[in-house]
Parts: sequence; structure tokens; C-alpha cells
Amino acid sequence: MLTVQHVDTYIRRRPIVKDITFTIAPGSIVGLIGPNGAGKTTLMKTILGLTKFSGTIQVAQAPVTETDHRALQHVGALIEHPAIYPFLTGLQNLELYSQDAADRQQLITALEMGDYIRQKAKGYSLGMTQKLGIAIAFLNQPQLIILDEPMNGLDVEATIGVRQLIQRYAAQGTAFLISSHILSELQRVMTHVILINHGQLIVDQPLQQFNQLHQQNYQFRTTAPQQTRQLLEAQQIAFTTHQPYFSVRRETIFALQDLLATHHIYLEELAPVEHNLEQTVVTILAQQREAAHES
Repeated sequence: MLTVQHVDTYIRRRPIVKDITFTIAPGSIVGLIGPNGAGKTTLMKTILGLTKFSGTIQVAQAPVTETDHRALQHVGALIEHPAIYPFLTGLQNLELYSQDAADRQQLITALEMGDYIRQKAKGYSLGMTQKLGIAIAFLNQPQLIILDEPMNGLDVEATIGVRQLIQRYAAQGTAFLISSHILSELQRVMTHVILINHGQLIVDQPLQQFNQLHQQNYQFRTTAPQQTRQLLEAQQIAFTTHQPYFSVRRETIFALQDLLATHHIYLEELAPVEHNLEQTVVTILAQQREAAHES
């Protein structure tokens, strides 16, 4: 659906996006993650042909350039702030872009905008304005939808509604590229992780693979907890305890199992510690900084 190959973007001669390559398949929900200033919004604008760039961008195998946006006919987007006309009603704003009345009404219903959709947009709250911008991005059954901080200003119910809308469209084949600082919410919806920092691609993995590779700790309990503690201390295997569980690093699991088996101690439970996306991202970025400092 979307192919980005060796893309560089410069703003005032300063490199913002640096040799980035990735693809997004139909039906994928890709979370674009990175610290402030990493280049997330610039990358999204570049994909939409809004900035000068070098490299290749294709949507459904059709090229996107700074001067040729025909490939974007079936792309919906919400970047930074919703582009709406304040002196038009919400419905009139939708009608400017909508090609199908039934599709338009379905989005109004799904996003629960019926009570205010005929009011002028200048009187909308932040959340109401955000939902209108999201609705515009979803109009006309896009093949690709790009969302920059879509949950901004939304209450809990609206956030759940937008998440369900994204999942429904993805199930029908729409691809998504979504940037959000609310990683806990993004984690609930995305199927693929792209992490960038200083304009460079750091991680590009399916969420399941990302979780497996970056899972750090495992917790377990045994048939002989006191003897287990003594063995861990004697073998200098780092651990923490939260009765009745022990927690160890992933790389020590095989040695731990061999050690317990040798002493006829049996595992009653062994499982990875619940994955926390925020902590994992912070760890990866810290490791990247350390590696850059050492080099």
C-alpha cells in the first residue's frame, strides 16, 4: 500500500528525515513512535508531498512527488490541526470532501457528532473539532489514512470510539500510519511499530515480534522457593522477588531451568512480565544514546 524508500527531507538545509525506508501493507495499523523532534510529523508531511524530499514514495505503486499528488486521491490525513472552515457547519465541512452521503452519515453516527454537526465549527470544543478532522480523514473509504496525534482532546468514550473505527476500517483493508504520544492507547490498536529518533529509523517490526524481542524480564515460582533463592544467590544470578514470584532477566532463563532441574526443583509457573511499551521505548532510546556516545 505505502512504500517509502531512502527518503531524506531537509528543512532550511537541516536534515530532518534521514534515509528512511519502510513499507505498510493493506490492513496494517502502524504506530509511528519517537520523542519530540524525532521527525514524525515531518515524515508524515513528506509522505503527503507537502515538503521537498529525495528518495521514492509510492501509494498503491503510484509515485508521490512534491508536484504530483494524484496518488493521494485515496489517502485521508489529519496532520497537526484539523483543516476546517470555522464559518461553515460541521456538516458543510464534510460535504466539501464527501463523495457519498451514506458514508458521511455513517461517520457522523460512529463518532457521535449528530448533536452538533449542523452547528458552525467556530463554536466547537477541542474534542468536537478533533472528531470532525478525524471524520474528514476517514471520508470516501481511503486506502491509507495518516493520523498525527488523533486522540488529542478526546475524552475516554471518544477515544474508544476512534480506536474501534480504526480497527473496523483496518479489517476492511485500510492501512494506517498513526503517531501519538499516548503510547498506552497506541499500543491497544497498532499491529506494527516504527520507532524513529533524530530522523533515523530505529525499529521497524510487527508488534508481536517487537514485544518478543524487547521483553526483558520473566517471573516464575517454584516448588521450593527458599532453596531457589539460595541457588540464585550462590550462582550470582540477578533476581528480584515479589512473593511468591521471582523475577529474572530473559537471557538467564535457560541457565535457570538447568540449575533448578539439577537440584530437583520444579517450575510451577514461568511467564514474561507484562510488556510496557513506554518503558521499552525509553530503554531502546537510552541504549541508542549510549551506543552513539561510545562510538
